[in-house]
Amino acid sequence: MIASKKMSHKNANTKNQKPPQASIIYLIISYCIVFPIFRVLLRGRVTGQNNVPQIGPIVVVANHGSHLDPPLLGHALGRPLAFMAKQELFSIPVLGQIIQACGAYPVHRGASDRAAIRTASNRLNENWAIGVFLDGTRQKDGRIIKPMPGAALLAARTGASLLPVAIVNSHRVLGTRKGLPRLLPIHLRIGKTIPPPENRNKEDLKATTEKLKNDINSLLDLGIINN
Repeated sequence: MIASKKMSHKNANTKNQKPPQASIIYLIISYCIVFPIFRVLLRGRVTGQNNVPQIGPIVVVANHGSHLDPPLLGHALGRPLAFMAKQELFSIPVLGQIIQACGAYPVHRGASDRAAIRTASNRLNENWAIGVFLDGTRQKDGRIIKPMPGAALLAARTGASLLPVAIVNSHRVLGTRKGLPRLLPIHLRIGKTIPPPENRNKEDLKATTEKLKNDINSLLDLGIINN
């Protein structure tokens, strides 16, 4: 209970402050590279943008179907987004440079990377939006299958709310199998925010993680945006 009060006090001091401004590189990549790919080639659409808090810290939680997800999610959100991304992504030519310029920072898959957790917590305390893929890795069907508690833990540590986002169809455009990308529509559905867990105990983290999984998969079940 004491820890919860401390987190609430910390969040009260930051929630009315503006988030960091996007860098020039971030804006160039978002509007000169990501925008035409997402909006034109992939017929990108976004719903639920009014659910995105424009001030204060937020943990943005999404499914993961392809390497396209980090830059597309960062562009569609409408505010600078820092990613906790797999270490391996940073060694991929072009993509590694793009996601790093868009605020990504590495985490070692399968390990307890305390440095990454600390970095993410610090950025949240500076009113950043932090992006986390709930499964921690790409899934062939793009759905949440084995969610990890990292997003819930970040929210519990900082008092930040969680924002579920469904990325529809990216696994079909550029999924886990090798091959040329397909020019299919990718649409994003942004859900309603979820409050952080009251405590860091296993039960609270699991309950919040399960809620995120269900919300994201439900948004995925709505399919491609038709209007």
